[in-house]
Amino acid sequence: FAELHAAVPGLPLASSRVLPGIVLRRDFAAYCPADGELRALLVTEPLRPALTAPGVEFVVDCEGQYQASLCWIAKRTEALMKYLQSNNVKLLLSSAKQEEVVIYYAKLYGVSVVECLSSEEMALISEITGVSPYTPFGDNMDREITETAVVTFCQPLLLVSKRCVHIGFTSVCAFQPHCLILCGPVDGVNEQHAAALQEAFTMLQQLFKTVDQ
Repeated sequence: FAELHAAVPGLPLASSRVLPGIVLRRDFAAYCPADGELRALLVTEPLRPALTAPGVEFVVDCEGQYQASLCWIAKRTEALMKYLQSNNVKLLLSSAKQEEVVIYYAKLYGVSVVECLSSEEMALISEITGVSPYTPFGDNMDREITETAVVTFCQPLLLVSKRCVHIGFTSVCAFQPHCLILCGPVDGVNEQHAAALQEAFTMLQQLFKTVDQ
């Protein structure tokens, strides 16, 4: 329930509504409008390539080596974004904070980015779509990315002064997600209404629970 409702103080209760899909309560790190159905990729780690393996020390002896390292990182990041573009990926949903070089090339190649998603949000998206997070292949970019989520729409949503992300997914299960936008004059009233609604849904779950005979 926590991931399927958004409390909005400062508006009358009558402004509350139900929206199809889910609402992520953060802004796009990069937004590239795309019409129609698109593909989304889930990631749990920074996509900026590392210069060394974990536990290996990387020593830079001069400014030239440092600049060459930055150039290599930029080229590898650009190659990854071109690779995603060639696999029709238009949206990155990331639990990790992505670095500026990733955001720059994402914008350049028309890939929207939403970052810093919680583990609960990532788990919900995986449950809806049946897609597991993507692990970069390193230098191997020859095979097609197969685990992508189908997104029917992806757009900014303004809730009073807070910018959010509104996404519709094609569900692989019977569950069709909708998000409750719960409005009220102050946070306390919203919290009371949210708690009452959650209890009501819990009661309905128990009422309609299958009983083995």
